[in-house]
Amino acid sequence: MKHPLAAHYDGHDEIQAEIDRRAARPVQEVPTGTVERHHPRRLRLVVDEIRIETASTRTFRLRREDGKPLPPFLAGQYVNVFTDGTSRPYAIASGPAEHGRHYDLTVRRVPGGRISNLLIDTLAVGDRLTTTGPMGTFHHNPLFHGDDLVFLAGGSGVVPAMSMLRAIAASDSSRRLHLVYGSRDTEDVIFRDELDALASAHPDRVRVDHVVGGLLTAATIGELAGPLRGRMVYVCGPQAMYPYALEQLTRLGHPRRRVRFEANGAPSRPEAQPHWPVGADGTERVTVTACGTRFRTPRNRPLLDALEDHGVRPEAACRSGECGMCLVRVVSGEVHTAEEARLRTADERFGYTHSCVAYPLTDVEIEV
Repeated sequence: MKHPLAAHYDGHDEIQAEIDRRAARPVQEVPTGTVERHHPRRLRLVVDEIRIETASTRTFRLRREDGKPLPPFLAGQYVNVFTDGTSRPYAIASGPAEHGRHYDLTVRRVPGGRISNLLIDTLAVGDRLTTTGPMGTFHHNPLFHGDDLVFLAGGSGVVPAMSMLRAIAASDSSRRLHLVYGSRDTEDVIFRDELDALASAHPDRVRVDHVVGGLLTAATIGELAGPLRGRMVYVCGPQAMYPYALEQLTRLGHPRRRVRFEANGAPSRPEAQPHWPVGADGTERVTVTACGTRFRTPRNRPLLDALEDHGVRPEAACRSGECGMCLVRVVSGEVHTAEEARLRTADERFGYTHSCVAYPLTDVEIEV
C-alpha cells in the first residue's frame, strides 16, 4: 500500500514507476530466521557473572537464555536494556570475537540515575534482562577511519574503547589505538589492570595513557598522543566533555570530520541550547496529549521520558537523538528539538521529531 505522504516527495512518479517495474520480477526472499538471528528485535538474556570494577561500577556478563549464539556486533556498539517501564543503552565492553558466548555490559552508578542504580543494587546472577540486538554507529570503519586511531575517554566512556582494544588484541590486523583516559582519581579507573596488560602485551598496536584528576586539554592531548594529522579521534564520556574536547581538538588544528562522538543521552539542560526560546521557563508545565492520554509535564523533561511515565511507550534505543526509533509526529503545538537530533529533511517538513531529545514548549498533541 502506498504511503499517504509519498506523493509529496520530489521525483515520486519516477520512483513509483521503478518500484512497479521491480515488483513484476520474481523476488527471492531472505529467510526470516536469518534476519532474526543477526538483527533480533529483542534478546532474552540471563546474568551469568557479575564483576566489581570500581566502587561505583559493575560488569554484568550476559548469556542468551535459550543457549543459542548471540548476534554479532562491531566494537563500540551497544544494546538497549529494558527495565522498570523504560530503557537505557549500554555499550558492550566485550570484544566482538566473544559475541557468540556472551556480552559484557559495564554499568557505572549515576547519582540519582534510575536505571544504573537499579541494575547495580538489585541485579543478581541468574536474573533475566530483555535487550535489543546490538546497534549504533560508534564503531571503527576501516574504509573511512584508517588504522591509526586515538580515543579520548572520560569515566565510563572507556567501555566502547575497551571493546575496540579487545578486538585489536584478538586480531592480527595492523590497527593501532592510543587511548587517553581521564579519571577523577586512581580508585575511579575502570579496567585499569586489563588496560595496562593490553598495552604491555601489544606495545606496537595498543597504547594507554591515564590522566588522573586533570582535564584532557589541548596541551595534554598533544603531548601524549602526538601529531593528530590524518588520525581518527573517538570521544566518549560525560556530556560536558564533548564540547570541551571539540574545542581542544580544534585548537590543535584537527578537523571536525576526523572526530567521532558517541551519542550519550539527552541534554541535561536543553534551556542552554542557542535555539531554546528566550524567556521560556524550563520548569513550567505544559499539557501533552498522546494515544488518548493527557498529562502535564515540565518543558525541560524529554518527551520520551514523560510519555513513558504515563504508560505511553514508543520504541526506543539510543535515547540520544541518533537512531530515530522513537520518532513521533507533532500534530499540534510546538516542541524544542535538541541539537543532538539527527532529523531528516522529511521529518522537519512533516512535523516528525525524535521524542528522546524533544521538549514540549507549549501544549502539544503527539501521534505515536
